Amino acid sequence: MPVLFDKTFPGGCNTLPEGFWSAIDVWIKKPHVVNKRLCGVTETESKDVDREDLRFMLNNPVSDTLGDVFSFLANGVSPTHEEDKPWSSTVRTFIPKVNCYGKVLHKDVIVKDFGRQQVTFLPIEDDAEGQVSLKRGNVYQIRLCGSECDKWALELHVLDPDAWFSDGVVYPRLPWLSSDLLPKLVRWATECKHSEFRSTLSLLPVEKYSLVYQQLKDKYKAMVKVWPEVTDPEKFVYEDVAIATYLLVLWAEERAQKSLSSRQSFVDLGCGNGLLVHILTNEGHPGKGIDVRRRKIWDMYGPQTLLEEKAITPSESFLFPGTDWLIGNHSDELTPWIPVIAARSSYSCCYFVLPCCFFDFYGKYQRRHCKKSQYKEYIDFVSEVSEESGFSTEEDCLRIPSTKRVCLVGKSRNYQLSDEAKAEKRRALYIESRLANSTCGVTVQGSDIINDVTDSDRTSGRQWGAGFRPRDRVETIRNCASLPRDFIDGVVLEVANVLLRMTEDDFTDWNRGGSLSLSEVAGLLHQENLQLLKKECGGLQTLLKNNHQVFRVEGGRVHIRDWRDSKSIRADAKRKPVAPGALKTRPCWFHTHHPQGCPLQAEHCAFAHGPTDLRQSTRPLKKMKCDPF
Repeated sequence: MPVLFDKTFPGGCNTLPEGFWSAIDVWIKKPHVVNKRLCGVTETESKDVDREDLRFMLNNPVSDTLGDVFSFLANGVSPTHEEDKPWSSTVRTFIPKVNCYGKVLHKDVIVKDFGRQQVTFLPIEDDAEGQVSLKRGNVYQIRLCGSECDKWALELHVLDPDAWFSDGVVYPRLPWLSSDLLPKLVRWATECKHSEFRSTLSLLPVEKYSLVYQQLKDKYKAMVKVWPEVTDPEKFVYEDVAIATYLLVLWAEERAQKSLSSRQSFVDLGCGNGLLVHILTNEGHPGKGIDVRRRKIWDMYGPQTLLEEKAITPSESFLFPGTDWLIGNHSDELTPWIPVIAARSSYSCCYFVLPCCFFDFYGKYQRRHCKKSQYKEYIDFVSEVSEESGFSTEEDCLRIPSTKRVCLVGKSRNYQLSDEAKAEKRRALYIESRLANSTCGVTVQGSDIINDVTDSDRTSGRQWGAGFRPRDRVETIRNCASLPRDFIDGVVLEVANVLLRMTEDDFTDWNRGGSLSLSEVAGLLHQENLQLLKKECGGLQTLLKNNHQVFRVEGGRVHIRDWRDSKSIRADAKRKPVAPGALKTRPCWFHTHHPQGCPLQAEHCAFAHGPTDLRQSTRPLKKMKCDPF
């Protein structure tokens, strides 16, 4: 059988042949990561098969009609020992994002041949009457071929290329297998990475999720056009639709498992824009959302969507004994408290959290395990909180447009109801240990110290969240933008002058200055200036990077920016070339302060060389994007 397409591996690849099978497993189990028109697949368990087993699976007992298929399976270098059941087989059923096939199921019978290092895909169609037909023209095979000097290649073989059929969904175009699939398989096999987290949607039936998601997406996509917030409407609308889909399917499965007749109630703690609450309420689940700040979009939902503007403090005042589920969707400082609040609300209360920013009970989470990624370490911490709170914790990965998409679910307890007193003592001791181990007791805002809280306060029911401080109703801008202009200009001039003096006797045409580490720059500043900068996110480094016109900060070192340098041009690639008569609204720092002036002529500089070159912008100021939700 001729090779239709092939793709060579890079030299020195030491992950093969094991990496080949890892890559194939990704294509088998997660074809949607390449074929974006699929939602996923369901898969049967793998089993060893022979020819008779395959005839039964293909619903074709006549041996003559499958002769070419079996010959195709026997392609490649013959193994030294042919086993009684030479192949390992599984069946996957495709779940398209949009069902355009009615009741016809599209499947692949997948045949792995470890001896020949090849895998064959036998597409079949299963109609409503249970009749199975083989799509002979779309049978294809991916083979790993090795040669001298450890040179490896992937080959794509097709049983009958002339009969290949494509519908762009479960049957992609034949050239697509070469241009998209094979390069992906080579990369996956070369990297051979193992994810730190569970597979996407591992706790749900993917076919149900796909159906509900498409329904909700069509129902709520109009929200994108009327979104009144400054945040990206497409990201937030479709992300909340996906989270709502996950919860609705999860709750439907729970009702079926526990034979529940009524829909679960919920409270969303730190609900932000409230869209998740709105969707869940519209879909028949009674509940409400609580957040410290009211959003403009709340007024659009109507009275049926219950949203409360209130600061949430972990205490007896914020328990929800009549609620089935507590939700924490990017709930920040509340995230580690939500399993605790759920556990103390009632024995039957469950929770769902989607962690984002890293918070401990009383402040920012401090890393302890450098061998893990920061995200993985924090997910493990919240899972530990859940276990210590008494939950049997499950982890899953959502399908949302976000890098932070691992959720934790607490549906059941790891103790009996009769042991509630022991479980509560364990919770209290764990929270107390976190407080004792926290560094200096810094709160969320980072400026107040936990004090004046007695031991009896901490362990009493009323004060078990003592020391916790919710975020302010008005969010403070802490990116150095609110610092006095004179202060910023003074720091910039002081640092720049030191850098220029380092090379004032050693330059030709224009003094580029020397370089200093950030710690060395910090040593130049007065203590009161450093204290002011420490209150800002990123501190000194943020201030220097904000003054992009003057400084280049790379690898922890600070340099004077030379706008003739290719590094500066690449770093500022988004800036368009200066057009004749261009509007210049900011003065050139180098023209005013550098001993040799600006290295660029006025017509080539994006900043104004003197008052005559400066024009006031007539465009309205952009609204400050200070609302993270």
